[in-house]
Formats: sequence, structure tokens, C-alpha cells
Amino acid sequence: MRLVIFQTAMLALLVLLVVATLWGTALIVDSYEDGTLDVLKDAVARDADGGLTLSPTTDLAQLRSKVPDLWFLMRDRQGHRLAEGQVPPDFAPIVDGLDHINQARLGWKIGGSYRPDGLVKWVDTAAGDVQILTGTQGQMSLRRLVMGVSAGSLIVILPIFVLMALATLVATPLVVRHALRGLGRAAAQAERIDIDQRGVQLPIEDVPTEIGPLVKAVNDALARLDRGYERHRRFLTDAAHELRTPIAILNTRIASLSPGSEKTRLLEDATRLSVLTGQLLDFQRLDQQVSRFSPVDLTALARRVIVDLAPLAFAAGYEMVFEADEGAIVVAGDQTSLERALANLVQNAIDHGGRCGTITVRIGRAGCVEVCDEGDGIPNEERDRIFEPFHRLNQDGRGAGLGLNLVHEIMRLHGGRIAATDGPSGGACLRMTFPVAPRVASAPSPALEKP
Repeated sequence: MRLVIFQTAMLALLVLLVVATLWGTALIVDSYEDGTLDVLKDAVARDADGGLTLSPTTDLAQLRSKVPDLWFLMRDRQGHRLAEGQVPPDFAPIVDGLDHINQARLGWKIGGSYRPDGLVKWVDTAAGDVQILTGTQGQMSLRRLVMGVSAGSLIVILPIFVLMALATLVATPLVVRHALRGLGRAAAQAERIDIDQRGVQLPIEDVPTEIGPLVKAVNDALARLDRGYERHRRFLTDAAHELRTPIAILNTRIASLSPGSEKTRLLEDATRLSVLTGQLLDFQRLDQQVSRFSPVDLTALARRVIVDLAPLAFAAGYEMVFEADEGAIVVAGDQTSLERALANLVQNAIDHGGRCGTITVRIGRAGCVEVCDEGDGIPNEERDRIFEPFHRLNQDGRGAGLGLNLVHEIMRLHGGRIAATDGPSGGACLRMTFPVAPRVASAPSPALEKP
């Protein structure tokens, strides 16, 4: 529709340009011979007695000021007459023979581009049919030129405009859609690009030539981002592998220490280092897990994680309870990643649960895993931010702030979500929810207590 409006405006501009050209160069104005006749025709009216008179129009006033020797003779079919000025002597013999003249051009140089000296013509006016004999001193007005050109142009332009409008409304969308079909495919591909997909490029086939450089620039930017991400990934992987050996040596030396509170604190610190190293490696391998998903029993997975971390929880002053509904909960996923996610939640409860009370791990029938503590809980305004990388509730707290972000990324890749809520005892409760949870019968799991 905007294209149709644009075309209409262009056609109107073309008409105005033609009018301005004709007016400015006087191609029509100087050769126009009906200027005086047009003004008189528009001014003719009837007086109270039915006779002919002239209305005081603006054009008539301008004509009288420009043509001081204005003359004319008017008559109608009823015999009424109206005259002004002195009829030139050369045309005086014609006055008596007007009954026999319908219209005529009067002068000594008729033909060619010369304007005649006088005209006689029957014209249709507001007073009816009137015969006017007058000179040709007047000129065409701009208003009459515009109206004349517009009326003449309308007859020619209107059919063309109708055809152009139909072509615009019908053909243009088809042409544009065909020309931009490649751009549509590029846009669809761009919508599918995500952080876990690298090496993706926008298709440049069938993209309009004018937009090709933009698509190429976007592809170059994506390639640079891929190379930067790869360098970042290799750095994390190398750093994590380099840390594993000194951490293993540290754990061995701590194990040789005599039992006591100092050994417990050192063991916690070393465990956090091990967890951080594992988190860095997990970030590196997250992208590669979607294609290798397999059925994972959440109940069995939770048992293994609790068995591994229960000694650490007991040493930190906690009780641990494991609750599971009847029937194993099976989801499609990567077992290593899910174990790491649950271990991070348990480790988070150990670090922030206040070193007292109970840490509860609960597996629900709806395909959710909850880890709850009895600590101070998580403020409402922080429940979304805790899943951001390197964000910690307490800046002097332990950990690097990567554990919950890693859980968030693992759940995103599994089509699930992680959320923070209030626990039954007022502490924090972190809940992992999976999209699918088929059930397989199994025996209920007992609670774990501190030995």
C-alpha cells in the first residue's frame, strides 16, 4: 500500500512538473487565445430583469487592469445584449452578421502559431448559451492551466495508474518474496543459533546482492566468536587438568594428618578445589552431551552422590536424609553431568546450611530432585541471580560461584530447570525439574543418618 501511495505521489509530482514547465517556458500561455473569453464566460450572469450582466470576479478585475482597452459584445438567444469597450473598426461589419456565425477566429495572420486578434464563439455559461465576440489580449491563468493539464492528464494517466496499482498490489509481493527467499532462510537459521551451537553459518545462497555483504559480515563475526570460544574452552580444560595433580597430592598429604578440626577444615578446602576443578571440566564437556543422552535413574544416581558426600556432610555437623517415592524416576540425560549437578547442590547445602540441622535430598514422582537445608535460606531478590556465573550471596563466602551456574546449564541442556524456593524448615530448597519422568517399580530408599 505504501508503494501505491508513493507511485500516486510521483504521478502527481509529474503533472505538477509538466504544469510548471509549461508555465515557466510560456509554451502554452503565450499561444493560448481563449484567455479573455474564459474570463468573460465565467463572469456572465443574469440580472433581476433577466438581462445579461457580469459578476465582479477576481479574474475579471485582473483582466481589466491588464487590458485597459478591453472590449466585448455578448448576446443570448433571447436577444439580450451586453457590450463594453469599442469594437475595433475592422470587426464592426461582423457585428451585424453574428446571427450567421457559430464561431470564428478573426485576424489578418490566421494560422501557424499566431494568436488571432479576435474570437466569436457560442459558449455555455451560468446564464445559458451566450455568444461572445471579444479580443484575445488575456492570458491563461495558472489555475486554468493546472485544471486543464490535470483533466487532460487524468484521462491518460488514470488507466495507467490503475494498471500500476494492480501490478503493485499483486505482482510486487510475489517478486519481493521471490527475491528475498534466501534472506528468509538466513533469518530462520539465525533464530536457531544458540550458545551451545558453534560452527553455524547463515546461508548466503539466493540472498539479494545488496544484503550479501551484511550476511557475510555476520558469518565472519560468528566465526570469530567460535574461535574465541574455542580458545577459552581450551584454556579452561588445560587449567583444570593442570590443577588435578596438585590437588590429588594435597588430598594425600591431608589424609596423613592426625584427626582433628584442622584436618576437617583442610579436607573441606581440598574438596572444594576438587569440585571446582570438576566444574571447569564439566563446562568444557557440556556441549557434547546432548547427542549421547541415555536413560538415567535419578533414584540410583542420588544414592551414589549421597554416599560420596555424606562423610563430608557428617564431618561439617549435618544429618543427611534421603527420601524417594516408590518407583524409580528415569529421565533421558547424561549421567555424569547429572551426578555433578546433584553433587553441586549438596555441596552448596553443606557450605551454606549453617553447619547444623539436616540436609534432605528428595526424589519426587513428578521428575524433580530437591536438596533442602535448614540454614538462613535465600532472599527472594537473589533467587534468580544465584544461578549467574561467579555470583555469591556472601562475598566472603567459600566457593567460586560456578556451582549453581553449572547446574543451571546442565538443566538447560536437559530441557529442565532449576529453581530456588523455601525449604520445609525455613532454609533453602533447590529444586531440579525434568520434563519427562517415566516410573519403574523399585524398593523404597532408607534414610541416611550420621554414624
